[in-house]
Amino acid sequence: MAKYPIHIEPSFVDTTDFDNARRGFIGALEPCIIRAADGRTVWNNDEYSFLNAKCPSTANPKLWRQGQLNSIQGLFEVTQGIYQVRGLDLSNMTIVEGKEGVIIIDPLTAVETAAQALSLYRKHRGERKVTGVIYSHSHIDHFGGAQGILPLAKSHDISIIAPEGFMEEALSENLYVGNAMRRRAVYMYGSRLPKAPDGQIGCGLGMGVPTGTSSLVPPDKIINETGEEQIVDGVRIIFQMVPESEAPSEMNFFFPDHRTLYIAECATHSLHNIITLRGAQVRDAKAWSHYLDESLVLFGTNTDALCAGHAWPTWGREEVSTILQDQRDLYAYLHDQTIRMMNNGMTGIEIAEVLTLPPSLQSKWYTQGFYGSISHNVKGIYQRYVGWFDGNPAHLWEHPPKENAERYVACMGGIDEVVRKAEEFAEKGDLRFAATLLGHAVAFDPTHSKGKMALATVFTKLGHGSENGTWRNFYLTGAQALLARNIPPPSQALVNGLKPTQTVDQWLTLLSIRIDGLKAGDSSFIIDIHVVDEAKLYRVNVSNGALTYRVVRDTQGLDGIPGLTLELKKDELLGVLKGEKELENVQGDWCLIPILLSFLESAGSNTPIRVQL
Repeated sequence: MAKYPIHIEPSFVDTTDFDNARRGFIGALEPCIIRAADGRTVWNNDEYSFLNAKCPSTANPKLWRQGQLNSIQGLFEVTQGIYQVRGLDLSNMTIVEGKEGVIIIDPLTAVETAAQALSLYRKHRGERKVTGVIYSHSHIDHFGGAQGILPLAKSHDISIIAPEGFMEEALSENLYVGNAMRRRAVYMYGSRLPKAPDGQIGCGLGMGVPTGTSSLVPPDKIINETGEEQIVDGVRIIFQMVPESEAPSEMNFFFPDHRTLYIAECATHSLHNIITLRGAQVRDAKAWSHYLDESLVLFGTNTDALCAGHAWPTWGREEVSTILQDQRDLYAYLHDQTIRMMNNGMTGIEIAEVLTLPPSLQSKWYTQGFYGSISHNVKGIYQRYVGWFDGNPAHLWEHPPKENAERYVACMGGIDEVVRKAEEFAEKGDLRFAATLLGHAVAFDPTHSKGKMALATVFTKLGHGSENGTWRNFYLTGAQALLARNIPPPSQALVNGLKPTQTVDQWLTLLSIRIDGLKAGDSSFIIDIHVVDEAKLYRVNVSNGALTYRVVRDTQGLDGIPGLTLELKKDELLGVLKGEKELENVQGDWCLIPILLSFLESAGSNTPIRVQL
C-alpha cells in the first residue's frame, strides 16, 4: 500500500461545524433534565456542561470537540417547515410541518425523551397535532419513543411509515443474543461511567443512551421501492431504499418541495460502524457506498439541506454534494483496500495496523473515527468475507483465555513477573502490549490485586487517549469493573424474554436458544400448537437436546404422534409459554408443558464482560 509521508489532521481553526450545529436555533430545554413518571432521571444533558472548558489531558482533543458539538441541545429550524430537536437523546427527532399537523421522523429511543422533544417544539411552534410518523430504520433509537408522541388511544388515523423488513428487523436484531448485546452496550456507551472530563464524554455519534421506557408501535405503511412517492398531510416525500447499509432495514427520503434530503444514518459527521462493538451482523460497506452514490444521482442537484438521525445538518448544494461524495468514497476505500490487502495475504489485524486514509479524507472532520474506527471497521470487513480464522494453523485450535493464561504465566516466571514486565512496557509507552500481558495475569488470577490495578491503570490511559468515543467508554468501563467500583450490571429486563409484539415463530425461536441441551438431552416429544386466530398450525419437536419447529398445513402424513395438542389463541399461547397460564380439556399430556419449561435457562444474566476479552 502507498504510504503517505504526512498524516493530515482536520483544522481546529475551522468553526463551520459549530456554526452549523447552532444554526437555526429557536430554544433550548432548560434545564435539560428529563424524568420518568416515577421521578427518576432518564436524561440529563446538563451533566455535560464541563465540555465548555478547554480540553484536559484526560481526553483526546478531537473527541472533546465532538462532544462539545453533540451536546448542543434544543429546537432548530433546518429550513422553512422542517425542524430538529437535538441533544435530548442519542438521536435526533425531525419534525416536518404539514397542512393539518406535523410529521415526526425517528421518534428517539425513549417515550419520555420523545414526549419532551415534541413538547419543546410545541412550546415554540404551537399545538400542532401529529399527522404522520416515519421510521427511517430498524434501530431502537429511531422508533423506541413512538408512544411518547402518539395519542394514548389504541386506534388513530395517523400514518406510520417504515422501510420493508422493518418489523422483522426491529424485533429480531437482539432476538438471539440480546443479553450479550445489552451487556456490551453498557460498555460501549459508558452508561455507568460518570459524566466528567476523565469519564464519559459522549459516544461519538451522540452523547449517550437514555434510560427511559421504549416502545414499538407497528407501521401501517411499508415502503418497498426506491422512487416510491407518498404524500403525508400534504407533504411530498420520495423514498430511497438502502437495506444492509447502516441497518438491515433502512431508507433515505427527499422532500422535493423543501429541497431537503433526510439521509438516515448513511452519512453522519463521523466514520460510522461497519461492525459495532455492541455486536451485530457486519454491514455491507460496498453497498453503503453505492447507496450514497445513488443519493447523489437521485437528489444531489436538488438538495439545499441535508439532515440525519444524528448530529447537525449541512446546508448548500455544493456542501451537501461534497459530504455525500466524501462519505461514499470513505466506505468504498475502506472496503476495497481491505479486500486488496486480503488478497495479498494480509490478515485483518495486519491490515488494520497499516491502512490509512488518503490525505483528502484525513483532513475532513466528518471522516474521523469518533464512532466507527478504521481499525475495527477493517476487521469487520475482513470478518464479513472470510470469518474469524486468519488462515494461520497455530490459531485454529488455541486454548481459551484462562488456560492460555496459565501457560503464559508459567513461561514468564509467575504472575508477579508478568505484572512487573507489563509495567515496564507501560512505562515505555507500549500500553497495548502491557494490556495484553496484564490480560493474561488477570485471566490467570482474577483476585491478584496488583495485576488488576495495573490493568485498570493501562485501560484508563488507553481510554483517555482514544479518539473513538466507544473505545474510550469500553476502556474506562473495563477499568471501572476491575476496580470493582459501581460495576455496571446488565439490564435486569429479560432481553430475550417473550413479548406480545413478537410473532409465534419468534417465541419458539427464543425458547430454542434458552434450552439447556444436556438437561433436555434424554427427552423426546412432540407438541402440536394450533393458533386459531392466526390460522396456523405449529409442530414443535423436542429431541436430542434441541427444540425445532415447523409450520404445517395439517398433521396428516407427518412422522410422529404428538404427546400434546393445543388449540388456542395467540395471547393464550403467550401465557402458556411464559408458565403463567394452564389450560384444561387439552388433548394429550399437559405435563409436557412444565417439562419443556423446566429445560429453559433464565432469560436474564448477571455475568459481566470478562475484561481480558
